[in-house]
Amino acid sequence: MLTAASVFREIHRNDRAYQLFCSIAAQGEDQGGWENERISALVEDPELAAKIARHGADERKHGRIFNRLLRKRGLDPVEVPRDTDYCALLERQGIGLLHDRLRQDRPLDERDVITYLVHSRVTEQRASEDMRLLVRVFGGDPDVGKAVRMISADEDHHLAYCHEELLRFARAGHADFIRRELRRTAKAEIRTHHGVGLAVMARMGDLLGWSEGKRRALAAGVHGLYAYEEAAGWRRMVSLRMPEPQMRNAMGPLRRGGAEGNGFALVGGAP
Repeated sequence: MLTAASVFREIHRNDRAYQLFCSIAAQGEDQGGWENERISALVEDPELAAKIARHGADERKHGRIFNRLLRKRGLDPVEVPRDTDYCALLERQGIGLLHDRLRQDRPLDERDVITYLVHSRVTEQRASEDMRLLVRVFGGDPDVGKAVRMISADEDHHLAYCHEELLRFARAGHADFIRRELRRTAKAEIRTHHGVGLAVMARMGDLLGWSEGKRRALAAGVHGLYAYEEAAGWRRMVSLRMPEPQMRNAMGPLRRGGAEGNGFALVGGAP
């Protein structure tokens, strides 16, 4: 049966497909690490800056993990095709804080910080879901199980911290701006994820020698996910909910006082 799990297992068994998969993942994580490092240096709130720095350190760690998985198989990273570069494609659409801005030494204002947090909230949703899938597929594997479980736990913490920080900014009077940015970012992310998914599947098909029928079936699955997310799935990316008590202050050494209420609805209308 053709499933996401069977496709991931097929990629894992083939050196060239696995090499491309881990290279794409490592580059994306390392890019996220650099962005968070720059943002933490430009944020004036020292407590928030420390959380962002920790986020960046986690992303750098994930990049190293994917590169170690390659080395364990005797493989080197390969160049990542431009149409599979999720981070760069989002930036080209003006999503998140642009690299030209991050290279400046001017401190970030509150709206800059919110833009960063919104971008992270949406992309960490995707990362959390993707890693949970990999844990279901490979969690018991002796080579990659520990790595995917560790990264998955980190992504869940990153997502929780984005929810909590955005709720704090919403209570401070930025709810309308957050709502608009979440919708704009979710729409762009869904479109980008669709394009990257098709590009990755096309390259994996070449490396693994998939039949035309299998290629069409997998492309139909990518298109189906896109249709669902455009119609309804986007809502999970634009809502904000206070994390469970054990996940609060996920990126800080001390627990921040809990907020009143369980959530902040930001889901009205289409993205």
